[in-house]
Amino acid sequence: MPTKPKPSRRVRIKPYDGPAGGWGSLKSIARVASDEEVLPAGELLRQNKTGGFMCVSCAWPKPAKPHLAEFCENGAKATLWDLTRRRADPEFFAAHRLAELRDWSDYDLEQAGRLTHPMRYDVASDRYVPCAWDEAFAAIGASLRTLEPKKVVFYASGRASLETSYMYALLARMYGSQNLPDSSNMCHESTSVGLKKSIGSPVGTVVLEDFEQTDALFFFGQNVGSNSPRFLHDLQACARRGVPIVTFNPLREAGLEKFVNPQSPFQMLTGKATPISSQYHQLKAGGDLAVLTGLCKHLIEADDQARLNGAPPVLDHGFIAACDGYGPFATFCRQTGWKSIEAESGLSQADIAAAAEVYAKAERAIIVYGMGVTQHHLGVEAVRMICNLLLLRGNVGRPGSGACPVRGHSNVQGQRTVGITEKPELAPLDVLRAMYGFEPPREKGLNTVEVCEGLLKNEIQGFIGLGGNFLRAVPDGPRIEAVWGQQALTVQIATKLNRGHLFCGKVAYLLPCLSRIERDDQATGPQTVSVEDSTSCIHASVGERAPASPLLMSEAAIVAGMAKAALPPNPKVDWDAWVGDYALVRDEIAVAYPQWFKDFNARLRQPGGFHRPNKARMRDFSDAEGGKANFIVPSALSATGFEDAHDVFRLMTLRSNDQFNTTVYGYEDRFRGVSGVRDVLFINPADIERLGLAEGQRVSLATVAADGLERRHDGLRVTPYDIPAGCLGAYYPECNGLIPVGHHARESHTPAAKTVPVRVIA
Repeated sequence: MPTKPKPSRRVRIKPYDGPAGGWGSLKSIARVASDEEVLPAGELLRQNKTGGFMCVSCAWPKPAKPHLAEFCENGAKATLWDLTRRRADPEFFAAHRLAELRDWSDYDLEQAGRLTHPMRYDVASDRYVPCAWDEAFAAIGASLRTLEPKKVVFYASGRASLETSYMYALLARMYGSQNLPDSSNMCHESTSVGLKKSIGSPVGTVVLEDFEQTDALFFFGQNVGSNSPRFLHDLQACARRGVPIVTFNPLREAGLEKFVNPQSPFQMLTGKATPISSQYHQLKAGGDLAVLTGLCKHLIEADDQARLNGAPPVLDHGFIAACDGYGPFATFCRQTGWKSIEAESGLSQADIAAAAEVYAKAERAIIVYGMGVTQHHLGVEAVRMICNLLLLRGNVGRPGSGACPVRGHSNVQGQRTVGITEKPELAPLDVLRAMYGFEPPREKGLNTVEVCEGLLKNEIQGFIGLGGNFLRAVPDGPRIEAVWGQQALTVQIATKLNRGHLFCGKVAYLLPCLSRIERDDQATGPQTVSVEDSTSCIHASVGERAPASPLLMSEAAIVAGMAKAALPPNPKVDWDAWVGDYALVRDEIAVAYPQWFKDFNARLRQPGGFHRPNKARMRDFSDAEGGKANFIVPSALSATGFEDAHDVFRLMTLRSNDQFNTTVYGYEDRFRGVSGVRDVLFINPADIERLGLAEGQRVSLATVAADGLERRHDGLRVTPYDIPAGCLGAYYPECNGLIPVGHHARESHTPAAKTVPVRVIA
């Protein structure tokens, strides 16, 4: 049984100039394997392959012809994390009160191991105590029946399968709640909102094969080495065939600089790395709008000059003629001065022009972006500016081109596809009504930020969490933790213990579920589930590992158990039959979403997955505003949403390469040269000197916010780093408490975690 962790760790901070991948990657995997006391070779060789299981970490696509090892460093760590021999069993919980466990770190909580028994919170002892599944379902159902459905939240983390997600969304709506927020609200909601208005599709337009045909790649705010390392194989292939890769990112990230492929004996023996980025521009945090404006300005003015000179056009005027809004947008770009662009971006006109020339010469170009674009006050407008740049040369709807948002969790996009959304217009409510004979709620539900606001107003009565670490992931975490216990009911479905489980409603249950890696035996035999990757491809996933405990239930079975206990019987919904055979759920999905899932079961095991049709990819923009692709003028050049001041910094919350989302696998941020510590403040050396600080000094950060509330994070170690002046970096989720709930993207409500206004307090 895990005991209280020992806090002693050797701290070492030293600049890293090595590549992504290589021996460092293998050593990091070996360290986690040793910590988890598991030898996973057989499972890792099944990972992300036809007939195997799909990674429980990121959502990067799975190729039809996989490598021998189709897993990356963080994907392997995620697998090891689930296969651990450690157990958080009733004996563990009997030994630890929740008040004590709140002093444990995120890493140490998950190191307690896999959950093994359904647990009920006992307020008298401040402990979780074991209970029977039937008892848990009965109590949850009884509590739900006493609550107002519109004040109950059904949250999903992005990890549950398409089958479970469909059932979960149906449970919520049959109960009467449209409150179906998910982790997408916290990362790529700006993508869903931004792309929809510009090109009519809320998801990207690129598939894996497009990287084989593209002539140029542009990266904005996406750290491939830590967040989607399998992508490095595709980038390496592009770099080797001479495709220019132009990167815009405040920090120099190892994965976008050079890569040693662990599956290349030559590279592993010689250490000879493949250079990735041909240009690397370190813009200011929140400077993407200015850079994109500069790129578009250069192209438009170059086209103007070409027309005067009788030279070939730079822009695709035939394509532009079929779009709306080009005139006002071109005027905006021509009238915006380079001094303003340089000031807001932190880059020179010459640097932006050099990047624009690469784009102008490429017949086909892909723009890849991540949360460095979406998590700003004007993140939605930054996404639309990416679309503007693509539209100028017709780089949407043809091979080798398009928008490529890199999603986070392994099925976060798929959950939205099958109905987990607070937005009624995104769910086929009339179809569901006809299929199941009930009246779905029609009003808009609560997104993640609105759930937090509701909690602070004591307007939320119950919360069910299908995976995830909600309390640790949301902004203003300490404030949300303080009011969490006001709820009548909280239910958490999870594989391992995390901080979010340590705060309980008046009735609270912690329900352990199978991992996707584990064998899911039901009435008709072993089951297959499905997930959707970042490029809208649907993959089958089959677990074979023996479950961590005989008492674990599948997520689908847990959802069905709650539904049967909370809802009146419905002859059109046979929850037991669905749990007994997930193929029946896929048949239901095919009826509800025929445009995407026709013959779902027949196509499920297609190597590389089957693609969910995307109108914008086919140059059909009929779902965009006005029925055409739209050029949209931004409202500002800075995405931050606040005014600069000499003592106010732009804080970016960051993930290490030893974590995935809120899951911390260890204290080794190899790519940034940080070992043994996470209380780190990355700061430009000139800012250290200007503030009179010293390397290693402990300082605090205080948020600058109009609401007058104090938000402060103490004990951060001053660490000089190659980061733009006026910008800071610190680790997520530890610094989430500095982000006010109200500091979010306009339109999408995505927390603006990449530009938080803070002061440094010595």
